[in-house]
Amino acid sequence: MKTICTLLLSAMALASCQQKTNSTDTSDNQLIGTWKLVSSKVITKGDTSETFPVPNREMIKMFTDKEFAFFNHNIRATSKDSTVFSAGSGTYELKGEEYTEHLTYCNYREWENHDFHFKLKLKNDTLIQTGVEKIDSLGIDQEIIEIYVKK
Repeated sequence: MKTICTLLLSAMALASCQQKTNSTDTSDNQLIGTWKLVSSKVITKGDTSETFPVPNREMIKMFTDKEFAFFNHNIRATSKDSTVFSAGSGTYELKGEEYTEHLTYCNYREWENHDFHFKLKLKNDTLIQTGVEKIDSLGIDQEIIEIYVKK
């Protein structure tokens, strides 16, 4: 009887163990939530520009299981200031590190209804998004590197 109890307890202990996930896993469960932009670079025709951080500006990106949204605004603006604000949202598809956004809504309306292909890498509480934003009709062809931390 003691042997059966020991085997049963051992089996329960093994069943409760979870497999350790890879730190670069981009599964939906790890992506869901709110992320704060801490660094951004844009590379256009070989020239690199740091586009974030910007004094008094904050940007967040939010993910559900199928949709994303981003919000960028001046955190010190008053009613007398010209408020800097940009936002957009849409759907996304994630397969491993391959990430595609379909931008449905954006305050820069000419960016709407375009797909953007990126790579996502998750390392603990850090999300790194790299890829190309290209819209021929606007002459946009740039590589982005964005680094977010989970809020």
